Amino acid sequence: MASEVVETHEAEKNSEVVKLESDLKQMAQKILEYRTTLPDQLSSTLHSILDAHRPYFPLGASEQNMSREETSSAPEDPETAKKLKLLNEKISSNCSAMPIVLKRMKDCITRIEKFDSYKDATIHPAFKRKKTG
Repeated sequence: MASEVVETHEAEKNSEVVKLESDLKQMAQKILEYRTTLPDQLSSTLHSILDAHRPYFPLGASEQNMSREETSSAPEDPETAKKLKLLNEKISSNCSAMPIVLKRMKDCITRIEKFDSYKDATIHPAFKRKKTG
């Protein structure tokens, strides 16, 4: 009787080991599949995100700009050149100021979240709405 219990216990252990081994093989197969497909998926996702952030230029306008740049490196009149220079300066100053603006936005958001966490008791009664009823 004791030998039968030991045999069934060993059979259960063996079946559990076989099940764990098959699960391990399946996981290894999935990992192998992910390793082969994931870089391509990440690459395509990155390309689509970058394409989404790229400004849209109509096909004819971009061809005109390209042909204009090829024919002459200087703009047609000095006023256009001045406007172009001013635009480039504004764009570069905006780009350089972006980290500061983002930091200030994050600070404001944290202050707003901190203010939202306060209870109603801290709000002065003068700023509460009067209930009309």
